[in-house]
Amino acid sequence: MTGDRVFILGAGRAGRSLARALRAGGVHVTGLHGRHASTAEGITAGPPPESLGSATCVLVTVRDAQLDGALAMLTTAAIAPRAVVLHASGSADPAGLDALRRAGHPCGTFHPLVALSDPEHAPQTLRGAWIGIDGDGEARAVSERLAAAVAAHVLYIPPGEKARYHAAAVFASNFPTVLMCLAEELLREVGIPSDVARKALHPLFASAVENLRGGAGASALTGPIVRGDADTIARHLKALRAHPDTLDAYRALSSAALRWVREGGTSDEARLDEIARLLGATARSPSSPTVA
Repeated sequence: MTGDRVFILGAGRAGRSLARALRAGGVHVTGLHGRHASTAEGITAGPPPESLGSATCVLVTVRDAQLDGALAMLTTAAIAPRAVVLHASGSADPAGLDALRRAGHPCGTFHPLVALSDPEHAPQTLRGAWIGIDGDGEARAVSERLAAAVAAHVLYIPPGEKARYHAAAVFASNFPTVLMCLAEELLREVGIPSDVARKALHPLFASAVENLRGGAGASALTGPIVRGDADTIARHLKALRAHPDTLDAYRALSSAALRWVREGGTSDEARLDEIARLLGATARSPSSPTVA
């Protein structure tokens, strides 16, 4: 149990998920406020309710585009003196926090590093997950207590590094889906039905994730780069010539994999040099729309 009383401003999936998880963790959620009221879910709408004034922490979970407006509203709302204001954006350092700080409110970030797409399962989703936090000392202390309440870990975002922190989150959360879409597209174009392509690739994707549990970097990689198989790489590059954007993605990711394999020192350097030459030979110039 924690003595924090949290008011959540923003009743989208993230706000509803955090409300459910915090309550399950013994945190007193004084209110959940959004654009549309729902008696069934305890969501209020319109002018901020009186419960806002009883909160020791206001957690803003609106979308980034609405964040400045939400913070501006808080500067004129009847929030408790010294109430901490946290926001759940992983990329923004909103200027609106300055006015709240001048009014005596410690501010910071509380950004779950997990997809909160299903409020009903949020307590399980957040258990063991990580929360990116930053901000004033008192705000960080509240974030630490809230993370502990939902059985999550905290990751401290270094000052000035939010953009790279969030880019890392995008790589881990968004780009695997993009890669699966590219893989499915390639299989469809050779005549494999969409549903078959998806079913065939998902176990392969799941096995790659499982490999990550046992290692990192080159130790979790499989495939032609780890083997130093330049001939296979050359065939891939040739097959992808008709798909310049997909070829660019293949080259960029192969170059990154090559770097990790070199660092691991487990493959023949001459073969890796040949792979690097092949990847460089298929590069597009900035002004070239296609690859010859």
